[in-house]
Amino acid sequence: MIDALIGTAAAYGCRVERDLPLAELTSFRIGGPADKVITLPDVAAAAAINGILVSQNIPHFWIGKGSNLLVSDAGFRGVVLKLASGGAPERLDGERIRCFGGVALPALSRFAQVQGLTGLEFACGIPGSVGGAVLMNAGAYGGCMGDVLESVTVLRGDRAVELPANELALGYRHTAMMESGEPIVSATFRLQPGDAAAIDARMTELLTARREKQPLEYPSAGSFFKRPEGHFAGALIENCGLKGFRVGNAEISRKHAGFVINVGGATCADVQELARQVRRKVLTETGVLLEPEVRLIGEEWKSWEE
Repeated sequence: MIDALIGTAAAYGCRVERDLPLAELTSFRIGGPADKVITLPDVAAAAAINGILVSQNIPHFWIGKGSNLLVSDAGFRGVVLKLASGGAPERLDGERIRCFGGVALPALSRFAQVQGLTGLEFACGIPGSVGGAVLMNAGAYGGCMGDVLESVTVLRGDRAVELPANELALGYRHTAMMESGEPIVSATFRLQPGDAAAIDARMTELLTARREKQPLEYPSAGSFFKRPEGHFAGALIENCGLKGFRVGNAEISRKHAGFVINVGGATCADVQELARQVRRKVLTETGVLLEPEVRLIGEEWKSWEE
C-alpha cells in the first residue's frame, strides 16, 4: 500500500520526504521525525492521496504552516500531509475571494488589500496557512476567520466537497472540521469594498502592535492557552508571577505571558511540563482552568493534568 501511495504521489507531482524532523515544519521548532511528509500541489493531488490514506487506514495528519502545533519528541509514525504554499488567491465576482488552503494567511490579507477589499486586516500578522486558520477559526484584534468565511472545500476520502459557512459550527477557536477531521483544501471569503490605502494603514498599525507586544524573536506557537470566559490567559499567568517561569528551555515570555517560547533547544517534554505547572498554579490561585489552544500531535503524550 505504501508503494501505491508513493506512486500516486509521483504521478500528481507531489514532493515526498522521509524521516523529516517536524521541528523544521513548526513555528515552535519542536518535534521528532515523521515517517513521510508529502507536499501536495493542488486539490486533485490532495484528494487522490487522501483517498488512499483513508481507504487503507494509514495513520496521517495534515499540517499547514505549523504555527499552532506542538509535536511529540518521538515524532509521528505515519504520513504528514502539507498543502503547497504557492499559488495566488483568486478574486471572484463582486467582493469574493477564493484561496487554496496552503496559501499563507498574510499573503491572503495582502491580496485583499491590493484588491481594495476590507475584512481580513486582522489576519495580516497571523503566521498560519489559510486552511489551518479556517480549521481553528483563528482570529486577532477583534476579528476571526468566521466573520468573513463564505464556504470551504473539504476532502471526504477522494472527493472534494464544498460546505457553506453556516454548516461549520463556527465558534471561538472551533469549527466542525476539528471533530470530523476533514481536511480543508480551499476556502471562499466574502469581504466588503474599502479604500486600499486605509486598509494598508490599518494593517501597518496591527503589524506594529504585534511586533511591540509579542515575542516574535523566539519560536512559539502564538497564544498557548485559549482565552477563558471573562478573562485573558496572559493576564492570569502574569498575575500569578509566572512571567519568565522556565522548564528546561521552554519559558513563559517576559514580554507577553500568554506565549510559551522556545529559548533554544526546548523539547516537547519541556513545554508540556511547563504548561502543566502553569495550569496548576493558575487554577490554585484564581480558580480558572486554562485550556491549551495548540494542537498536540504525535506519540507518548502524558495527560495535561498529571
